[in-house]
Amino acid sequence: MKTQRFAGPGFAGPATLALAGAIALTGCGSDNNSSGSGSGSGASSSASSAGSSGTSAAGGNADCGKSTINAEGSSAQKAAFEEAANSFQEKCQGATINYNATGSGAGIKQFIAKQADFAGSDSALKSTPKDGKIEQQEADKACGSPAWNLPMVTGPIAVGYKLGGVDSLTLNADVLADIFNGKITKWNDPAIAKLNSGASLPDKDIKVFFRSDESGTTENFTKYLKAAAPAKWTAEPGKKWTGKGEGKEKSAGVSGAVAATDGGITYAEWSYAKDNKLGIAKIDTGAGAVELTGESAGKAVAAAKVAGQGNNLALKLDYATKEAGAYPIVLVTYEIVCSKATDAEKGKTIKAFLKHMSSAETQKSFEQIGFAPLPTEVQSKVATAIDALQ
Repeated sequence: MKTQRFAGPGFAGPATLALAGAIALTGCGSDNNSSGSGSGSGASSSASSAGSSGTSAAGGNADCGKSTINAEGSSAQKAAFEEAANSFQEKCQGATINYNATGSGAGIKQFIAKQADFAGSDSALKSTPKDGKIEQQEADKACGSPAWNLPMVTGPIAVGYKLGGVDSLTLNADVLADIFNGKITKWNDPAIAKLNSGASLPDKDIKVFFRSDESGTTENFTKYLKAAAPAKWTAEPGKKWTGKGEGKEKSAGVSGAVAATDGGITYAEWSYAKDNKLGIAKIDTGAGAVELTGESAGKAVAAAKVAGQGNNLALKLDYATKEAGAYPIVLVTYEIVCSKATDAEKGKTIKAFLKHMSSAETQKSFEQIGFAPLPTEVQSKVATAIDALQ
């Protein structure tokens, strides 16, 4: 597999809102609980050099472990994960955190196969049968203990487009469903024109690009279409695309394809749309057109409910929200970890890293990478769950 190497310490992405009120946890603080992940070596990931300091952010003796941890999965969180890994390794001498952004589906598969120490996924493990298997049960079996979904990074999904002469565009769920199902094929279609009164829309073909790999972004986008336009989008949400268009691998693939195609449109994490200088559509939820901002995405995330039990913190998002000023197409990236693992040294490093990634200092460093705030009550539950890892 192609490996991903971390950006340097000076990495910066598009400006947006940080994960406000993030959990105040010591980056690499002392911890008497040394149980680790039961996952395997994750050889598909690439190595990053460890940092030079072993002192925790709060002072005192760090106990970060000296293991090499290989995580894999969601491309949506790639920038945030790398930012956290770089700062963690600066404080924790000897610990190495690698991340291979292969997509949520691949990450879960590698975790269950014990080829990744933990997984990043833009959707929680399924508790219902899929292809004759139940992801949660398979992960529990691989761990030898319950696998937990820990919300760590949240961010909006942008509807990115490139259309010469059109600098502002409003779409809604019904129109999006028809575009991505191939029923609306021209940019000057009356349904689009109705939402963009006064705009000069060209008589140009719409070119749809979708994620060809199994993707949590695809699942969250189709969950939005199913919830907000059920009469138009009748397919069940999932990581595999069921609409029309041309497939490209990963978020970088679809965003880059649109950037190179006048008339192109896709769904991708906000940071990728910004990096590729795409136009970003406003979404009309029925309460007016909503521009994608950190604040508007945060309003939607704030309505999320905890659907999991105990320390398994799967969230349920309200994709059909009509709250004024709430941008409805959002995702939450989970770190999927074994609650009780078999490798004590790896467990020490994994736990220390997750504490660091969820700390107020690290979350503040995400400020310019394109993410929105988790609800305060969810942040508190994440802190409790990380402390309970064995």
